[in-house]
Amino acid sequence: MLRLSKKADYALIAMKHLAQRRDAVSASAREIAETYAIPVELMAKVLQRLTRTGLLDSHQGTRGGYTLSRSAAAISVADVIQAIDGPFTITACSSEKNDCDQYATCSIRDPLWRIKERIVHTLGTVSLAEMAADGDAPPLPVAARAAVLRTHL
Repeated sequence: MLRLSKKADYALIAMKHLAQRRDAVSASAREIAETYAIPVELMAKVLQRLTRTGLLDSHQGTRGGYTLSRSAAAISVADVIQAIDGPFTITACSSEKNDCDQYATCSIRDPLWRIKERIVHTLGTVSLAEMAADGDAPPLPVAARAAVLRTHL
C-alpha cells in the first residue's frame, strides 16, 4: 500500500494552510501546529526541512514565520512529499541501491517502475493552488476557538 509518512501529511497541511493565506502574511510554526492540533516541535522540524529544500521562506523577528517561496500554482504535491520523504519508492528495487535478492531475475521490476513513474507524474500534476481551492478555509487555532466559545457562554 502506498502511504505517506506523518511528516509528509503535516507538510501538506502546512503548505495548504500557507497557500490559503490570500494576504501572503507569514505564519509561525506554533500557529500552524495549534490550528491543526499537531505537536509544535514536529511542525517546526517539518517547516525547517521545507525551508531547506526551497519550498518555504523563513522570516525572523516578532512578525516572522513562514511563507511560500513561490506561487502555490508552481508547487506540486510531489514537490512537497519528496522534500520531506525523499524520492518515491514502492519496492526495494525502486532505489538506486538494487538491494533486492531477486533483482537480476525479477519479472515485475520494470512494470513496477513504470507504475511508480505514473504515481510521481500524477502527484506532480496536482498543485498547492488546486489543493487550497478545495474545501473550506483553515480552522481557527485552538486558542482562538476557546476565546470564541467563552464569548458565547
